[in-house]
Amino acid sequence: MDLLIQNLVSPVVLAFLLGMIAHWVKSDLEIPDAIYQGLSIYLLFAIGLKGGVAISQTSIGDLVAPLGATLLLGIITPVSAFYVLRILGRLNRVDAAAAAAHYGSVSAVTFLAAIEAAKGAQMATDGFLPALVAVLEVPGIIIGLLFAQQARSGGGGIKEAAHEVVAGKSIFLLIGGMFIGALCGTDKIQAVAPLFIDPFKGVLCLFLLELGMVAARRIGDLRSAGWRIIVAGCLLPVVHGMLGTVFGTLAGMTVGGAAVLGAMTGSASYIAAPAAVRIALPKASPGIYLTMSLGITFPFNLAIGIPLLLVFAEYCGKILK
Repeated sequence: MDLLIQNLVSPVVLAFLLGMIAHWVKSDLEIPDAIYQGLSIYLLFAIGLKGGVAISQTSIGDLVAPLGATLLLGIITPVSAFYVLRILGRLNRVDAAAAAAHYGSVSAVTFLAAIEAAKGAQMATDGFLPALVAVLEVPGIIIGLLFAQQARSGGGGIKEAAHEVVAGKSIFLLIGGMFIGALCGTDKIQAVAPLFIDPFKGVLCLFLLELGMVAARRIGDLRSAGWRIIVAGCLLPVVHGMLGTVFGTLAGMTVGGAAVLGAMTGSASYIAAPAAVRIALPKASPGIYLTMSLGITFPFNLAIGIPLLLVFAEYCGKILK
């Protein structure tokens, strides 16, 4: 309970809540789209830079097991999400595949919130975690699209969607930033630290302020989505999150690192996945996959999922190591 309260009473979570309140009280608060796009570019590039620096200080041998575990999770999660949404959610094949692509991918903001929660709980994390974000982003989307291949009609193909994911800003900035950070190392990155390292948490709060307003606008969609979708949106992050935490622990990651990997695995993408799904599955309903990822799973992870996984990671560390 103390860990839950600690995670809720933090600038990151409270900024998200403030955004929701702003929408509910009909405030004229608005973050222009150009600024929102700028914030997202900044965060993704900064994540990549910090991850690249950490990779430059990590031996290849220490990366093999976590990378393998992450790739395996990227295959398991969209498959399990698809069948849960088909059976429990009673979605048609296209909508289930579209949502599965979101749950097989990763939310970069949930990753950031999990990192901050682990630090707040004084848990050490692994510096190479941003690299795992990039690895987890792509496979789930591709597998989700494969599930819908037989039911697709019209729109682009899987090849076009795959290009959209890989060349899209999320992956491009993460990988590009990691490449620069890995080449430059700690000493040279210090020259840009006042811009990309020190203000990071403040920029994240502004980003979550906007996401809070977006999430509040989508909550109304829950009435049409039905209780089955709500249950699935809360069940999947718990099951996937615990699975990711177990895999991270078995891969030799720190307790905090395993918890963050669990939070990443239990999250749902709302940047890269929607872009790919719009191309490959034009008949899929955004009211379902966006409501689930941003309106249900994202707030659930901030309030309950991340604190739960921090506790579960400690338990796994004692049992499995």
